Amino acid sequence: MSPRLDMFCRARAASIHLLISLIFAGASAVLVFLVWYPGPFRDLAGGRELFALVTVVDVVLGPLLTFAVFSASKPLKSLRLDLVIIGAIQLVALAYGLRTVYIARPIAMVFEVDRFRLVSANSVATDELPEASTAYRTLPLWGPWLLGTRAAQSSAERLSSVWKALDGVDIGNRPLFWQPYGESRVAALARARPLSVLLAHYPQRAGELRERLRAMGADEATGRFLPVVARGDWVAVLDNSGGVLGYLPLDGFF
Repeated sequence: MSPRLDMFCRARAASIHLLISLIFAGASAVLVFLVWYPGPFRDLAGGRELFALVTVVDVVLGPLLTFAVFSASKPLKSLRLDLVIIGAIQLVALAYGLRTVYIARPIAMVFEVDRFRLVSANSVATDELPEASTAYRTLPLWGPWLLGTRAAQSSAERLSSVWKALDGVDIGNRPLFWQPYGESRVAALARARPLSVLLAHYPQRAGELRERLRAMGADEATGRFLPVVARGDWVAVLDNSGGVLGYLPLDGFF
């Protein structure tokens, strides 16, 4: 076989493999961005970057290996074995990557004291799940909950909260303290600041921010905001009843 024809066969096989890889990546994207990291959480939790890292490596790896090993002059049995091994390696890599994305998925946006905290599955104090309210003993698979946190009810709980916080486990990561956000709305609204303060702090972006606020249905005169602890700088925008309307990529700790 001529080198030119061999190169053509390699490129054709790698292209077919690339197409198959892209189909698998597309199916994975549906799972990641519609189920585990829906809407704004693909940015708040860094899902976009995690998924890109997983799929780019996987999509590129398989076709490159196919290009390297494919040869029309090889015995069919040997060629099939090579392609099966490559496919197996690629599937294992994709499964491992998706598992990493899964265990880092956001499971709750939790109001705690004077801020919201985005809680990922791998940051939850899972030992407390059996003690949590019945609704919160199993972590969600279909997007994050919106939750509040209750106050400590005894001196033992207050002391435990202090020690846990010193160990890096904040109250928002503790299922024992989770409660429906509706029970924390008043507290959230009381600690939130007017949107006018946010706009005044970022005068160079005021026009852009007003457009985004209008898009989420926020009233500049009555709306409020709270900082969010997540990947990067974010604030949660609240309406005048404490409901969460959306999020803006701004540092709210000022």
